[in-house]
Amino acid sequence: MSDNPNTSPLSDMDEDDMEDVRVTLTMDDDSEVECRILTIFDLDDHDYIVLLPLDSEGEDNEEGEVFIYRYFEDSEGNPNLEDINSEEEYEAVADRFEELLDEAEWDALLDDDE
Repeated sequence: MSDNPNTSPLSDMDEDDMEDVRVTLTMDDDSEVECRILTIFDLDDHDYIVLLPLDSEGEDNEEGEVFIYRYFEDSEGNPNLEDINSEEEYEAVADRFEELLDEAEWDALLDDDE
């Protein structure tokens, strides 16, 4: 955790605050992609982050493509991303993300009925 009281780990932020955070990824070809955080969730004692790539105007991409990484913070509270190399782990994480999307959709429907 950081000694700076004005900073907090991403995993402690609520979903609304995360939407305002931008993450710049450097791809294998050295190009950069700006993303916004959709969610951070845990599964089997690991945290995962789902990033939505933004278009050149900084808007959500229309293709629905997302990037999913294992997420952790080092001893100083700095965020780190790690590739998911196991097909089995990736499938489990993607399935959990789909469940979260379904839950959010259901919650939105319930909110509309009120």
